[in-house]
Amino acid sequence: MKLIIAIVQDEDASKLVSTLMNEGYSVTKLATTGGFLRAGNTTLLLGVDDAKLDGALAVIEKVCHSRKQIATAPTPMSGAAGAYVPYPIEVMVGGATVFVMNVEQFKKF
Repeated sequence: MKLIIAIVQDEDASKLVSTLMNEGYSVTKLATTGGFLRAGNTTLLLGVDDAKLDGALAVIEKVCHSRKQIATAPTPMSGAAGAYVPYPIEVMVGGATVFVMNVEQFKKF
């Protein structure tokens, strides 16, 4: 058995959970916050049999897409110590960060 931890952007989370459940996977959804953009994201936990691992990963890859987003990065103002001006930059967001771990024991009460 494997534990899949998938961190996805909030924009993809609902569709991904629905698709996984329609395919027969059980999903636990956790609301989390990303560190870089400090934006909301969703962490999904899935316990899957080894034989169903590739199918679950294929669903995650199919639903979660990367996209460009404008974010503001603080840049120092010239001549003013400690003063920063927000500067828009384009960053790639979305997609999925996925961890797959072996599960030594699983119990459901």
